[in-house]
Amino acid sequence: MPVVNRDGWLADTRTSYDTVAVSYAYQVRGALPEHQYLRTALALFAESVRAVGNGPVADVGCGPGEVTAHLHELGVDAFGIDLSPGMIDVARRDHPGLRFEVGSMTDLDLPAASLAGLLAWQSLIHIPDEEVPTVFGHFHRALRPGRPLQLLFHVGNESEWKTQGYGGHPMRVYVHRRQPEQVATWLRDAGFEIDAHMLLDPGGKAPQAILFARSSPSHA
Repeated sequence: MPVVNRDGWLADTRTSYDTVAVSYAYQVRGALPEHQYLRTALALFAESVRAVGNGPVADVGCGPGEVTAHLHELGVDAFGIDLSPGMIDVARRDHPGLRFEVGSMTDLDLPAASLAGLLAWQSLIHIPDEEVPTVFGHFHRALRPGRPLQLLFHVGNESEWKTQGYGGHPMRVYVHRRQPEQVATWLRDAGFEIDAHMLLDPGGKAPQAILFARSSPSHA
């Protein structure tokens, strides 16, 4: 398996998703209604945001904006951030009334304590282990105390080197699979409290986990 290029993995991820942006958006468009547990998780997240007074919510790694738009339909003031300019172009095209911007979770350009909630679905899967604590530190800094965080990620113990996808287009990314307990440990170390986690398709070919957390009542 190729060695991760410590300087180039982020650029490879950006280029890969620029390449597949249109085909990826086509494949996921309209798919959310078919996934009951994902919709339920988003409804719980939206309810948690409203329960603490609402406010801006960042969908980090938003891709073509399908989840951002669904949160908006649930009454959440959601905006999307993605590393890929190509993905952001598609999101703006498909959801012209919503806010989308290019950015990286490894250097999240948001003011401290500016968010009422943060969601990162399937966007941590390309982040190397050594970068995850930095990412979670940015998440904690951007969230107001006691506000919800929700993560969706692949479950497992291995990483896969992905060279093509979404219509057969070339890609150069690792897909990292992790155990919920490891992710929860990283979150606690960053100052989060864990509320719950839910396994999807446990024992299946592509298990996933949804992790529910919130920023600590007072920031360090």
